[in-house]
Order: sequence, then C-alpha cells, then structure tokens
Amino acid sequence: MKDYLILGKLLILKNVITPDILDAAIKKDKLADIKRPLDQILISDFNVDREKIYTEIAKLYAIQKVEINADQLSDQEIDNIKDLLEKLPKDLYEKAIERKIIPFKILPKRNNALAVIASNPRDTLGKEIANVLNFNRYEILYCPFSNIENLIKRLNQDDNEYLKILEKTDEIDINAIEESTKENEEELIDQEINKGALVYLFEAALIEGVKNKVSDIHIVPSSNTSIDIRFRTDGKLHLWKKKENINPQAFLAVVKDRSKNVDRFKIDTAQDGYIQRDIDGNTIRFRVSILPIVAKQNEKHFESIVIRILDDRNVIKDLVKLGLLPQAKIDFVNAITKPQGLIIITGPTGSGKSTTLLATLYNIITPEKNILTVEDPVEYVIEGARQIKISNNLNFDQAIRAILRHDPDVVMVGEIRDKASAEIAIKLANTGHLTLSTLHTNDAPSAVGRLYKMGVETFLIANAINIIVAQRLVRALCKECKTKVTEDEIEYYEKYGVPGELIKAGKIYKPVGCEKCRGTGYKGRCGIHEALYFTKELRKIILNSKDDINEDEIRELAIKNGMLSLRESAIELVKRGVTSLEEAIASSTAD
Repeated sequence: MKDYLILGKLLILKNVITPDILDAAIKKDKLADIKRPLDQILISDFNVDREKIYTEIAKLYAIQKVEINADQLSDQEIDNIKDLLEKLPKDLYEKAIERKIIPFKILPKRNNALAVIASNPRDTLGKEIANVLNFNRYEILYCPFSNIENLIKRLNQDDNEYLKILEKTDEIDINAIEESTKENEEELIDQEINKGALVYLFEAALIEGVKNKVSDIHIVPSSNTSIDIRFRTDGKLHLWKKKENINPQAFLAVVKDRSKNVDRFKIDTAQDGYIQRDIDGNTIRFRVSILPIVAKQNEKHFESIVIRILDDRNVIKDLVKLGLLPQAKIDFVNAITKPQGLIIITGPTGSGKSTTLLATLYNIITPEKNILTVEDPVEYVIEGARQIKISNNLNFDQAIRAILRHDPDVVMVGEIRDKASAEIAIKLANTGHLTLSTLHTNDAPSAVGRLYKMGVETFLIANAINIIVAQRLVRALCKECKTKVTEDEIEYYEKYGVPGELIKAGKIYKPVGCEKCRGTGYKGRCGIHEALYFTKELRKIILNSKDDINEDEIRELAIKNGMLSLRESAIELVKRGVTSLEEAIASSTAD
C-alpha cells in the first residue's frame, strides 16, 4: 500500500491524475477481490493516459525511455529481434507479445547485456526473458506501448506464411502421376492443382516479390518437370526459385485460375489479366501478361507468364526523389509550371518514364485544375486526377475527342506512337493545355528528329514543346559494402572525367557484394537525365530547318545552355559516390 500511495502522490504532483481519481482508485481496489497495481486501475478503469503514467514511473526508477520507429529499423535489426524471440519457449513468447515486452538487442558496450524494451517499466518478465536467453546482465528500457505494438506488427508482417508452409510441404511425386495425354491432361492438371503446394508456391512468390521491392515476376517452364520463377530486382533478372518434380502446366493453370480476366483453357493466345492481394495491410495490384511459347515436345502447351507488381507505396510523388541534377531540375520545373505546352519523357522500356510522369502530375495537381489521363492500362490510381482507361468500347481517338469536350487543364496522353498521336498531343499543347507524354528515342535531341520524321511540321514542334527529357536508370551502390577506389586506378577514372582528387579524398566508390545486395554490390536505382529545354534560340533553329532536323546543332546549343548528356549525368553520380563508373558506362553511351 505504501508503494501504491507513493506512486499516486507522484502522479498527482506531475498533474497526471487528480486527488479525486486517486481516492476513487483506492476505493475500487479495496472493493475488488483481486488486487491490481495502481497503474493498471488508472489505465483500464479511469482512462488515464498510459504513456504519461509509465513515463513518470520510468523516471522514478531511473529507467531510460526510448522511442522506436519500427519502419525505420533495418531488415538485419528485425532479423536479430526475431532470432531472440524464437529462442523463447512458446508460453514465454506468448506472454512477451501479450505484455508488450520484447528482447531488443545486445549491448556490446555494456558487457553484452540484453536490452529489453517494455511498455510497462515495472514488468518483471524482463528478468525471466534474460535468464531463459542465458544473459547474465540485462537492462530494461521503457518504450511506449504503441511503439512496441507497431514493432510486433512489423515482425509479423515480414513472415511469409505461404513460404513457411511450402518449406514443410513434401515435393510432388511426378512419378506417381501418369504420363499426360490429350485425353487425360485436364484431369491430371486438376489433380495437381488440388495439391496445395502449387498454390503456396504462387502466393509465396507474390508476397516475396512485394517484400523485396521486385518490379516483375517471371514464371517460365524450364523443362517438362520443372518451372523457374525469376525476380527482376533493380532492373536485373535473377532466379528466386526453381521448382522440380512438378507439371509446369499445372502450375501455370494455378496462376491463371487465381488471376482475373484470364481463361485457364486458352493456351494458344496472349492474355492480360490482373490480381489483387492484401499484403502487410496494403492493397497491392499485379498485372498479369501471358504468352504461349514453344516447348521441346510438340504435344506440350507451355506459356510464359510475367507479373508486374504495382505497389502504390513505391510511387514517387516528390520531384526531388527523381534525382534531377541542378540545371535539369530548374529547366524541368520551369517547363511543368507553364500553363500550356508539351512535356515529353523519352527513353527505352523500363527507363522510368512512367515514374517521372507520375511525379510530375503529383507536383501540379491542385483542386483548381482538371487533370485527365488516357492510359492503357491504368497502373496506378492518381489522387486528384480523372483517369480514362482504353478499352474495346473506348479507343484512343475516341478518348481524346471526349477529353477535349471535358474542359481539361492538364492532359497525360501516354505514348506518342505515330503521326496521329503526335498531332493530338501537339494540338492539345497548342490549344492551352499542359500536355504530358512519352516517346521512344535514345536521347533528347533525337526526339525532335523522330517527331519530324513522323510528319509533324517544324513550326508545330517548335511552338508546342516546353521540354524533352531523356532518361535511364542506373543501379545505386550498396551502402553496406561499397568500397573506396584506390589511387592506383586514378588514370583509368580520369579518362572518363572523374577527377583524381576525388579518388584521393576517398569519395569515389566501387561495388563489392554482400548478403544485403545478394552479392551484386548494388541496391536500388536512381535516374540519369538529359533535359532539352526549349529556349527561343532552340525554337528558331527548329523553325529554320528545311529538309531535315539538325540534331547535332540542337545538341550543341543545349550543351551551351547547361544541358548534361546522359553520360555526363551518369558520371556526375559517380563523382557523388552514388554509383560506380562501370554502371555509368554500361547505362549510357558516349556522345
């Protein structure tokens, strides 16, 4: 009772509770059959702020308070916490989770003591946890209830239950299945589908793809009895899992059965579908592309499946994160803040054009603007924009005509593929609309030539376009394992414009490879850009062109005005320690 009153008076002194609340809590305790600590009575019966109570208790007992953001913990830190928790007996593990008291990390500077975070700094379970884990020393740290709750969610989110089940599932015995024939093929496929391992494998692939920030999942039969599942990470394909002793057609049928708008029994035609899953509390969409491919045995019907992962959490909404270098950023912002004109993003497939367009839209969306997009297909839902999907009932031309009658301010028209789509984009730009589109060319100046060769008049090109941005994606060096370039490599680096002084200063890095980057030396990607801003001089050059566009003259003027080529932009990232010289050379061509 003495401790009870000491704590009560402390909480009154700190204005956490009033004397009336303390008196009421004491009366409640006297009437109760089961005696409860004062803090529990105040929290559960009087709705007193939990954190205020335990913050004062922590101060009273000289217990350090820590605040932990679970989302900012690295994968390695999460794995370390999991390792500690998994060593606890089941009953103790369940108690720890229920009472929000978690073995957090080992403290080398304190003789390898175990740090235990607790939502209640007086919880004695910490001592039991330390004893079971064979730690002679331990330290209790007070951490707010909500922090530990979010940490537990993160620990659980990172578990792929399908993968765990799959690991425990026996391999399908291909020898126990009769050799497939045209008569019994569908029956045999149904038999294998009913063996849950195929479903587990597919669902595990979807979850692992999302967790590892994979852009595409490739599913390809590698033989008559095996299938390869490959992940595209940072632009590179690598084998995630090879499944032996299965009927490839059965696995492909599982994928098709679990996809919308796909007919499982169509095996000789291209199909497009989609999948939607709730993963880690987020709705993730998957775009499914199916193509028939040739098998070694003519009677087999194999298909290749590619699944694009569409995770809204990975959408870049901030122009800063696009990685535009200073002059390119200034020119780009000037171009997109004009009330009208054409913005063209150019580059090959997979160069991040859609990412740049999305970031651009998010930077100009306001309630005062009517923003319309024409897309095929619609991949990401853009808040504040009205998105139009091309379909059998609404083709591109019909959509554009409808848009012009729909009072737009900003229009995104997808890809410029031919003279018709080019003229539509330019017409929109010349009639008072800010228009965004993409084009497939190697660099920015050649986009002008491409439009001219499509049949667009030079005066339309000159007057409509605000800026053309060519871009590529380069892999960023892994921060965990990158190493400094040594001085004996200075001559090689200087040949590509990297100053030897930066190498001597230890600011230039090269890849090594570690567990976190799967031995590649790279983790994540960033953009390199060539921004061709349309000045009066540039417009004049285009207007004066006769039979052909002089791309070299356009390039020379742009460089004079501060434009960096793709190669120069890549080398700049090398100078900043972001990527390697090898990656810069591989991702761009010399002028």
